[in-house]
Amino acid sequence: MTTNENTSATATTRRLGATGPTVFPLGLGCMGMSALYGEADRAESLATIHAFLEAAPAGVNTLLDTGDFYGMGHNELLIGEALRTAPTAAREQALTSVKFGALRTVEGGFTGYDGRPEAVKNFLAYSLQRLGRDHIDIYRIARVDPDVPIEETVGAIAEAVQAGHVRHIGLSEVGADTLRRAAAVAPISDLQIEYSLISRGIEAEILPAARELGIGVTAYGVLSRGLISGHFGRDRELAPGDFRGMSPRFQGDNLQHNLDLVEALRKIADAKGVSVAQTAIAWVLAQGPKQGLDLVPLVGARRRDRLTEALGAMRVELTGADLAAIEEAVPAGAAAGERYPAAQMAHLDSEH
Repeated sequence: MTTNENTSATATTRRLGATGPTVFPLGLGCMGMSALYGEADRAESLATIHAFLEAAPAGVNTLLDTGDFYGMGHNELLIGEALRTAPTAAREQALTSVKFGALRTVEGGFTGYDGRPEAVKNFLAYSLQRLGRDHIDIYRIARVDPDVPIEETVGAIAEAVQAGHVRHIGLSEVGADTLRRAAAVAPISDLQIEYSLISRGIEAEILPAARELGIGVTAYGVLSRGLISGHFGRDRELAPGDFRGMSPRFQGDNLQHNLDLVEALRKIADAKGVSVAQTAIAWVLAQGPKQGLDLVPLVGARRRDRLTEALGAMRVELTGADLAAIEEAVPAGAAAGERYPAAQMAHLDSEH
């Protein structure tokens, strides 16, 4: 664990590892504003980003997370527009976290990942142009390229750090061994990985490795793509192209089982006078101090009302008894179905 005075669940900042930036306790994951969850309202997306940037106290950095392949560059352009039109103070405190490397087809399919050093330079050049910035604050390959040693990919990002185009190196969905190999090449600020009440597999080996190496964690999927938000109903019709239409946890009996877990969580939330989503996010916030880690949850709010709800999680104080009750209601491993379809699970170094 890094030496960080702001490690409590209610602290106003958290540092991303021993070498990373200090940021607001929640980050904003912007993917859903451009892809995989149906059509989004552009004006509302921009307003939501602005509201997030202005939610942090003066002088506190905010973290915007994206990928160059979200909406084929649309998401980076959207963030670039939001930053250009944000108040100066909010814009200057905004940090960008960018994933790269995913290869796409015209039809929107994924065909693999490219982590070659020359590809890193190419992806980076396009991202800087779309974002309208001279540097990216945290840069990471979205998934490990099985044909390129992680040492080569990280080494290329380290060169970009030396050149001033990148500030910090991150990783995404890697296992403990890969985490150690990468950290031997250059300082790693944080590992971005799925972590929620129903996705806790990283607790066995990956979180201890991050703690050992002084690497922070940015946790995505804290509401499991809305599944444990308290807002997802059994009869909800998904828009064409919505990722959840092919996600195993949203299918048939799996969905019924998982929503039963949500109802168990709702009883605890109701007793505390907070929402299900706030309870689930607050649980993840509490895991940083509990696990001895610097951990920042990413919330995927696409609207201001959902953002307001998520921000409210920072005011939810969970006692030891509360945490025990939550974990009894939703035990580790209780979810039905994998977090991705089989073809995508195969790309996850963290699952091997």
